[in-house]
Amino acid sequence: MFGKRGTTGPSFGQAPAGTRTLERVPLPAAAPRQSDTPTYTSPPLAPASAAPPPPQSEERQRSASFYDTKSQVFGALIEAIDLSQLAKLDGVSAREEIRDIVNEIITIKNVVMSIAEQEDLLEDICNDVLGYGPLEPLLARDDIADIMVNGPNTVYIEVSGKISKTGIRFRDASQLMNICQRIVSQVGRRVDESSPICDARLPDGSRVNVIAPPLAIDGAALTIRKFKKDKLTLEQLVKFGSISPEGAEVLKIIGRVRCNVVVSGGTGSGKTTLLNCLTRYIDSDERIITCEDAAELQLQQPHVVRLETRPPNLEGEGRVTMTDLVKNCLRMRPERIIVGEVRGPEVFDLLQAMNTGHDGSMGTIHANSPRECLSRMESMIAMGGYSLPAKTVREIIVGSVDIIVQASRLRDGSRRITHITEVLGLEGDTPITQDLFVYEMLGEDENGKIAGQFRSTGIGRPKFWDRARYYGEDQRLAAALDAADVGEPMR
Repeated sequence: MFGKRGTTGPSFGQAPAGTRTLERVPLPAAAPRQSDTPTYTSPPLAPASAAPPPPQSEERQRSASFYDTKSQVFGALIEAIDLSQLAKLDGVSAREEIRDIVNEIITIKNVVMSIAEQEDLLEDICNDVLGYGPLEPLLARDDIADIMVNGPNTVYIEVSGKISKTGIRFRDASQLMNICQRIVSQVGRRVDESSPICDARLPDGSRVNVIAPPLAIDGAALTIRKFKKDKLTLEQLVKFGSISPEGAEVLKIIGRVRCNVVVSGGTGSGKTTLLNCLTRYIDSDERIITCEDAAELQLQQPHVVRLETRPPNLEGEGRVTMTDLVKNCLRMRPERIIVGEVRGPEVFDLLQAMNTGHDGSMGTIHANSPRECLSRMESMIAMGGYSLPAKTVREIIVGSVDIIVQASRLRDGSRRITHITEVLGLEGDTPITQDLFVYEMLGEDENGKIAGQFRSTGIGRPKFWDRARYYGEDQRLAAALDAADVGEPMR
């Protein structure tokens, strides 16, 4: 199909009828040396979305000779095709053409391998050219939550809360860096020695972090938080045992009646998932503006404006921080502001927005308990250089935040909503909170699974009762609180 670069073969699309459009090129009997294999960064094609590789392919162990053969065939392929013409094809056509060319190369070079190995080789090379190389089989699996690449020879995945090592490896450190570059360039970012740390996202919304040498000593470290195609709901969280039905009903009401909510939790505890669940209960006629470092929220409402931060350019200029986005939100006539993750001084601007007519705003924060969440917000405001008395800062916090929802990842890998907590106010200089629901761990079974129960604390009328009555939700709230008796242990 493609003429060799620099030759006078037929141009793309002009081959006579009935003839193959691939111009054969002389292939040496001896394979090119590893160091002669060209480094390639692909054009911005859709990464193999039309024909994902089989999910099982990453489990098959490959020998060193397989990778040697792959390197030889890959080098011959790059010499035999015109990449600029390849970029003009859709994903399916490009994949089919590459498979045809690789099969011809295997025949010409008399490569001896089993049918299974040949199929693996074809898939690997298609993924290298069109997608994300060895990561494609992992990205195609819906059961994987995180992919962690610790250099070219070590790849871990998280499935069902447990981390395990895979047999995946990259050809070399250069291939890994090329794939990292390919990922971040799609969102206008870069990763290299001068800018070795980068946050980005895949086209499907998966969140990506890259840290490159020299900061990563053993080769580039790539971490991908997989995007869930099936959007979780509170009903599904109940089915998974993450919360009780009564607790889920209270959360629906909290989202509906415009309480200001902070979702607190550790890394991987499900904060963003829970935030997505809460936003489902925002009325469809409200104007919502989201601010994120890497866009991953999945709001279903029609009137949503999505904003994303931007790193500095090569000259160190043009950076747009989360603080800049939150401040600008206030000029965009928002009814609700959703901050994907509060990490620094932008928490002050979010609290100001919550306190000045933007009820129902939400955000997430890294903290291990509701009490620690309040302390973290106070510390973040201090980091911003605001010279305010400590009591004033606490008054701003307790006057802005209505509800803290605490998510936790337990030691058996399960995720639970452990607290639904109201922020009541100050008593002296101390913030006062009250729990509406808590999750109590009772022990673990013979399989190491933690057993526990969700318990209502018996609060008859929470602080947001009047707000619920204003929205006509007081009867539902009363029914949910009355029905929240201690049930069977959750497993």
